[in-house]
Amino acid sequence: MPSDLILASASPFRQALLKNAGLTFTAQPAEIDERTVEAPLRDSGVGPEDTALVLAEAKALNVSEKMPGALVIGSDQTLSLGDEVFHKPADMEGARRHLLKLSGRTHQLNSAVVFVQAGETVWRHVSSARLTMRPLDPGFIGRYLSRVGDKALSSVGAYQLEGEGIQLFDRIEGDYFTIIGLPMLPLLAALRERGEIDG
Repeated sequence: MPSDLILASASPFRQALLKNAGLTFTAQPAEIDERTVEAPLRDSGVGPEDTALVLAEAKALNVSEKMPGALVIGSDQTLSLGDEVFHKPADMEGARRHLLKLSGRTHQLNSAVVFVQAGETVWRHVSSARLTMRPLDPGFIGRYLSRVGDKALSSVGAYQLEGEGIQLFDRIEGDYFTIIGLPMLPLLAALRERGEIDG
């Protein structure tokens, strides 16, 4: 018999992806401090892909403690530019700095997803995409941010590819769902393999 599915996320984008795929689930945001979880990883040589997995797992484990019978889906995304890992900008000045750094360069988005049941990780996966931003004039960045407003603060790169952020790019290599933040094809395949959804 299929387990109750819980998405350990408040992200409306991740929730919409699961709903659009026809999944029945409950959204239960994790109560963790991501920067605290991430702090010991920074000095230990853990790469951005594994950092995304650790954060996804921490979220799912946190929710699984409260709902041990459910299959909890945890997910997280990191943005890396060389060795530098970006986080969601705190304010519009932070968003401007992000875009100035990314301008004319190729960065990587790493989207991790894990399943946890009864406090045990039963499946994990990370997908990556490479995005090349076109060279951006500082004046354009200012106008772009004034148009999109606070939406720029809800994504790690200060852009939302599914919206006006698409105008910032020259080239994208990778899966759309990975870029949005939840690798749907591997996730659905794993759910079918476990008998959680009809195969």
